[in-house]
Amino acid sequence: MASILAGPARPVLAPGYGMARPRTAPVDMLTRLGITVAVLLLFSISGGMLWLAGYNYDGLQGSPLSKIHPSTYLFVLVFVWRSCTFGNPVGYVVHVTNKRPATMLMAVISTVLLFVVILRQRPGMAGMIDTFVAPALVVLLLSEDDEKTFAQLRIVIHAVMTVNALMALFEFGTKHLVFPYRFDGAVFVNDLRSTALQGHPLSNATVTSIYVLSLLSGSRSLPTPLRLALVGLQFCALVAFGGRSGMVLTILLGGVYLLIQGLAQLRTGRVNLLGAALVIMLAALLPLAIALAGYYGFFDALLERFVSDSGSANARVEMFDLFRHLELRDLIVGPDVDLLDSMRRITGLEQGIENPILRFTLYQGAFFTLLIFFGFALFMHEVARRCHPGIWLPMLGWLILLNTSESIASKTTLMTKFVVIALALYRPVRPVARHP
Repeated sequence: MASILAGPARPVLAPGYGMARPRTAPVDMLTRLGITVAVLLLFSISGGMLWLAGYNYDGLQGSPLSKIHPSTYLFVLVFVWRSCTFGNPVGYVVHVTNKRPATMLMAVISTVLLFVVILRQRPGMAGMIDTFVAPALVVLLLSEDDEKTFAQLRIVIHAVMTVNALMALFEFGTKHLVFPYRFDGAVFVNDLRSTALQGHPLSNATVTSIYVLSLLSGSRSLPTPLRLALVGLQFCALVAFGGRSGMVLTILLGGVYLLIQGLAQLRTGRVNLLGAALVIMLAALLPLAIALAGYYGFFDALLERFVSDSGSANARVEMFDLFRHLELRDLIVGPDVDLLDSMRRITGLEQGIENPILRFTLYQGAFFTLLIFFGFALFMHEVARRCHPGIWLPMLGWLILLNTSESIASKTTLMTKFVVIALALYRPVRPVARHP
């Protein structure tokens, strides 16, 4: 089982290893601490929690400064601090740009579009910052390959996601939401899906699904029994969050990955005895666990989500009708926002346009949509190149899941969370230096 989860055991060298590198100032303790605290805030502070502190993050009312997540502010401060401790702020920007050119390109594109959104008085200012600028800053800060920083990030991710899953199960069992999702302070009383630390149930489901897939093909520093336990805990939390797409995708991709790795291991003619014993034990206990879960009503909420989706599936069909009412010029540069909002209400799409490409096209126009998604594609490719080969599993899951909701077309921290999970849990193996 250990070999199935880990995949082929071969060292993966970091890109560019062995090449001459310019001398740089080592990452200082304050920079390392700032990155770690910012990631902790990113994964553990939701809009519902911020509302209790008087910070209206998820609503429309209040100061525009409150629409940006605290972790983003901290990432900016750490980036400025690191550029100063580097010795030459301009030299630091050039240094990280040379190491991560696609990331800097996306940061520049999103910053330009931020000013365009402000000048055109269109919605999405905070979305450009939290959705695109923040993950770019994270990748640039982590481009210096400080091993202590990555070790601390792995601890934060595993700890927070474990607490998040336990809180979700507590909310599921007690029907009491500790930090419910709020919009301008209003709680959706009819939605009792767990919100835990990530806020909205679908955001929870997306992050949890990516984390489960990362536990399967990444996280190689964890013992196999612990990884199996975390996979089981996180999948139970997926049921509490009620994300249908996340659950189905996790089962399909996770099952396919385990099947491929299992067949590859069998072809080698070597089977790990401990792994085989674990598989047999789990196979024997699985029917009992399913029976107990069904007896206590654990699957009732799951079945309810598949039977009643609150109009979500219908919304994915109706959103295509909006394009029939727009002229070619409106599609290229974006229609009048008031007209678009009026058409949304008429067609029953008050909850949103559940596809990022379509939403971005409708609100910003096709030209700006092509521009930002061009930068996004290069950015994702660059992130994947900095990870070991198992990254294809959560990367595929991420690209599928982000197309099931507004996701990166609106304000979200999901992309920042994804790149942190990818870079921390899929850190390539560094060879130990040999001394003569």
